[in-house]
Amino acid sequence: MMLPQILGVGIDIVEVKRIKRLIRRQKTFLSRVFTEAELRYSIGKKNQFQRLAVRFAAKEAVWKALGLKGLALKSIAIVKSPGGRPGILCKDPRAEGVIFHLALSHADDYASAAAVAVKNVECA
Repeated sequence: MMLPQILGVGIDIVEVKRIKRLIRRQKTFLSRVFTEAELRYSIGKKNQFQRLAVRFAAKEAVWKALGLKGLALKSIAIVKSPGGRPGILCKDPRAEGVIFHLALSHADDYASAAAVAVKNVECA
């Protein structure tokens, strides 16, 4: 019988102005951290820095939930399900078979995310 096992829980909060500064000061920040789809979803919108900050917080929360050393933030993609719920696609082979539950929130100054990593395991 297969039963779900929680592998880890991660939470992160980010100041939106910190992300804004990183974008302006580090030319490669966007391309190192975000996927093309994430950038298309965020750049040019009224609240683009909040959108990017909440995605950064989500990537950090997933990284913490998995606890994998060397996991690149760009290998974690924040996606929207057809129903509009946020989801995770992780391209790291060490995360194969892991299901994520994700909650996002942002306001003018802060963005936060919580992630739970779950995997079905064989139970005797």
